[in-house]
Amino acid sequence: MAEELTPETPDEAEEPIKQRKNSLYPVVSDELAANMKTGWADTELRDLEPIPQADRTAARRAALSERFPGERLVIPSGNLKTRSNDTEYAFRPSTEYAYLTGDHTHDSVLVLEPTAGGHEATLYLLPRSDRENGEFWLDGQGELWVGRRYSLTESERRLGIPAKDVRELTEQLRQATGPVRVVRGHDASVEAALTDKVTAERDEELRVYLSEARLVKDAFEIGELERACASTARGFEDVVRVLDKAQATSERYIEGTFFLRARVEGNDIGYGSICAAGPHATTLHWVRNDGPVRPGELLLLDAGVETTTLYTADVTRTLPINGRFSDLQRKIYDAVYEAQEAGIAAVKPGAVFRDFHDASQRVLAEKLVEWGLVEGPVERVLELGLHRRWTLHGTGHMLGMDVHDCAAARTEAYVDGVLEPGMCLTVEPGLYFQADDLTVPEEYRGIGVRIEDDILVTEDGNRNLSAALPRRSDEVEAWMAGLQG
Repeated sequence: MAEELTPETPDEAEEPIKQRKNSLYPVVSDELAANMKTGWADTELRDLEPIPQADRTAARRAALSERFPGERLVIPSGNLKTRSNDTEYAFRPSTEYAYLTGDHTHDSVLVLEPTAGGHEATLYLLPRSDRENGEFWLDGQGELWVGRRYSLTESERRLGIPAKDVRELTEQLRQATGPVRVVRGHDASVEAALTDKVTAERDEELRVYLSEARLVKDAFEIGELERACASTARGFEDVVRVLDKAQATSERYIEGTFFLRARVEGNDIGYGSICAAGPHATTLHWVRNDGPVRPGELLLLDAGVETTTLYTADVTRTLPINGRFSDLQRKIYDAVYEAQEAGIAAVKPGAVFRDFHDASQRVLAEKLVEWGLVEGPVERVLELGLHRRWTLHGTGHMLGMDVHDCAAARTEAYVDGVLEPGMCLTVEPGLYFQADDLTVPEEYRGIGVRIEDDILVTEDGNRNLSAALPRRSDEVEAWMAGLQG
């Protein structure tokens, strides 16, 4: 990675330029500085079209305005986060900001100023790098180093929102009067400017509203979730095709294979991929992905592609690494499949959110009693939660721009809520027998199975958005055999 030149006296520049230590040639001559100001073509983009979701984001802002009349609303995108020394993690904007704007840039802020008729929205963004003061080639975030930014005018065309220079914002916020709410946790400088104007309780109400607003997806969002699931299915196919290479290396070959699909067809993975082979499948969020991949064991792959608009799939398949389930593996897998079938059948408009969880858990409890792993009757097992030693987690969650979407929603609107058309959720029962669990027969130990699909609530029931991937054990074996030739 190349290292920037830095000016000898950056404080004399019109805009501060972050100085770096240990540059090889820190002094910039007057002649070089003058040379770098001239000879650049006009690259303004004048034929930009609005982003596809611009009308949707406008409607979301209008609903937000109606909910909080007369109040200034501040929604930051967030800042870059340091990975190590002077390198940063790849940036991903706050979900609230992206949901309301469609913009993905860092250090940006959406402000809704109250007016007599509602609110006036303004996007505060970093403008194009300044060539007069050398920022574009001397600063670590200058365009020569990290790439071209949209100009404020270009951003206005794309996003349908008036844009201003974000470097003017904090002083304006310090001087603001009247009620203000801010989405916390994304931009410390914005919060510091508002420290004497906001309260935690009022800010939490804003965060909760924006979380609940995402419970029901519009047509654009459903299309993006469909796209995410289609790419994810192709990513799973990629993995099956290279399982022989994973056996020669490790789980990381699986992780890298899926990541390639996510980066080629989307923005990124929607969450850390769980590539859990053998006994690692019993660890719910196994993301180290550094273990062996052995024939005769199972691979639990939980992964999802995030689209360029930041909607993610969340799919799990448990696959026999050698292509065929053993008798015991098939018995456990088929039990989880039966539980998932019961859960999916319970997803429909008017049902309580908890219904699909209860339906799946009942099937698993019945199987555990049938196998003699826990003493019945089933009603007693469910009442006391005894099955949870092996089922461990809830059977699903809302899905959207966050893999665990709408997480700030009130319990009465989410977990205790009623399903509506347009909601999208996962159904993902599992059975996990830990390698050191002495309460089960030895042959069960180290086996973990989860099957997860992304289910859209429709007017007359539901639709499985990830149905392109087989689920039934015999279909999984046939699918793997076909892919591996």
